[in-house]
Amino acid sequence: MLEKQVVVDLVEAIENGTVQVRTATKIVDDGVEVSRSFHRHVVVPGQDYSQEDAKVQAICAAVQTPDVIAAYEAAQEAAQVKNEA
Repeated sequence: MLEKQVVVDLVEAIENGTVQVRTATKIVDDGVEVSRSFHRHVVVPGQDYSQEDAKVQAICAAVQTPDVIAAYEAAQEAAQVKNEA
């Protein structure tokens, strides 16, 4: 019997508060994995993460403090000003 399993298998917090998430999609045939593929996405400070996996939510809540969010937003604004100059 074929079964599709989707799991968050890697969560990394980066110095600037960005959280990188890797999701593995596995195809299992009678208990034997026959295929695996990956999808990656990023949760930036200040972004709504309420629809993320519970592990991702917990890490975002711990890492993305108000100070981290403010610093991230300031850095983004500074980079945008630099690019416009």
